[in-house]
Amino acid sequence: MKNNIQKLRKERKITQEELAKTCGVSRQTIISLENGKYNPSIMLAYKIATVFECIIEEVFIFEEGN
Repeated sequence: MKNNIQKLRKERKITQEELAKTCGVSRQTIISLENGKYNPSIMLAYKIATVFECIIEEVFIFEEGN
């Protein structure tokens, strides 16, 4: 699933480690999300969107067939 995590993170000057700690996951999970290699649970997607103060749809881009 495509996402805007890296873009949003850099705009807010948040490191991967900081985002990971805030969301209760590993830095490797954030890296995998940013690279599109991992689809988050709905709870993780919600936590990430909350950190960026936006809705889930602004962070994650749903594509048919994925």
